[in-house]
Amino acid sequence: MLKNVDRLLRDIPVPKMFRVRQFFLRPQIVPEDIPAEVAQQLSEAGLTELIRPGMRIAITAGSRGIANIPVITKAIVDVVKERQAHPFIVPAMGSHGGATAEGQAAMLKGLGISEETMGCPVCSSMEVVSLGLSDDGKEAVIDRYAMEADGIIVSCRVKPHNSFRYRYESGILKMMAVGLGKQQGAAACHEDGVPSLPYHVESIAKVILNKAPILFAVAVIENAYDETARIVAVPKDEILETEPALLEEAKRNMPGILVGEADVLVIDEIGKNYSGSGTDPNITGTFSTDCASGGLKVQRTCMLDVSAVSHGNAFGTGLANAITRRLFDKMDFDQMYPNCITSTVLKTACIPPVMDSDLRAIQLCIRTCCGIDREHPRVVRIPNSLHIEHIMLSEAYYDMVKDRKDMEIESGLFELEFDENGTLLN
Repeated sequence: MLKNVDRLLRDIPVPKMFRVRQFFLRPQIVPEDIPAEVAQQLSEAGLTELIRPGMRIAITAGSRGIANIPVITKAIVDVVKERQAHPFIVPAMGSHGGATAEGQAAMLKGLGISEETMGCPVCSSMEVVSLGLSDDGKEAVIDRYAMEADGIIVSCRVKPHNSFRYRYESGILKMMAVGLGKQQGAAACHEDGVPSLPYHVESIAKVILNKAPILFAVAVIENAYDETARIVAVPKDEILETEPALLEEAKRNMPGILVGEADVLVIDEIGKNYSGSGTDPNITGTFSTDCASGGLKVQRTCMLDVSAVSHGNAFGTGLANAITRRLFDKMDFDQMYPNCITSTVLKTACIPPVMDSDLRAIQLCIRTCCGIDREHPRVVRIPNSLHIEHIMLSEAYYDMVKDRKDMEIESGLFELEFDENGTLLN
């Protein structure tokens, strides 16, 4: 136990909380309709004709927690099989998974994508093939298995990036340049820092479009409830023109913490399945660079745990003001550090004050806030940055939200409960 810390924090009161449901736009394709939707999109765009009998087709799969990603990926696999071609899956996740072939295959398996579930091989390798230099002098590389295929289908999600703003952010181009580029390609995109990152992604992706056997893209847009909102088949020659419009649609679908401001944000769990930064700063406001802004305006943030599927990659802790020892003890630095070495952004992997318990982490954040109403601190608690339909707010927000149409109070005021070790129970 941190005895002096315990003495300084044990009398800091934690405010009463209440549960709230947030309401957002909800366009949705239910999971059981996804296979038919994928097939229809490809057929209507005339893209199935590009898949010919006997072809070996590489299908990308990333490390993000994309809603229904096993269903979507399997639907693409099945379309390829129906055309009497031979599909296989390649991890397209840059340096994630510890920048190893085994780690990337394990990440996909954790997301429900394996040879057994997909009915086709998963070919994981960190080997890349050089395609030459981009217009801005960066070497464009691509996964060797993908390059040796007869065709590549880029399956991905389009959404705002967590570090920069541009017409192309997280989406098709980034999946090609960073994802299929593996560690080497990701490093080339990032090596001049975040301000140059979007331009390198675009220029390298253009080389890949010109020289690699890209057939088309299957782009997914999600709604604010972590559900599939739309699936779009994009012909190769229309990717550059189409992606910016898909990004704007994704931005309109983004959720948010509707109270706008807080003194303290409590995040129950971070992880690579929620965001490349462990938690999505577009929601939490915890950006690692000055190239993007938005999300909750908050003074202190504490993170309590890391998801099992992240395999110890607690990337994102540097965006917090406090973490728990439980989270710290799960860290695998060999998983975390390749990510920040590749991205050149060290802040995200830094370690803030480590508290013995959930209780002390929350108390530390409340105690170190400046200029707040200490009798009624504004505290927001979320399970993670991906699922924020149901959240907790402290008593200070009650009168503010009780008559709002975009929020519904789901409980009365209650005390947060902790066990004898200070671990949250409710």
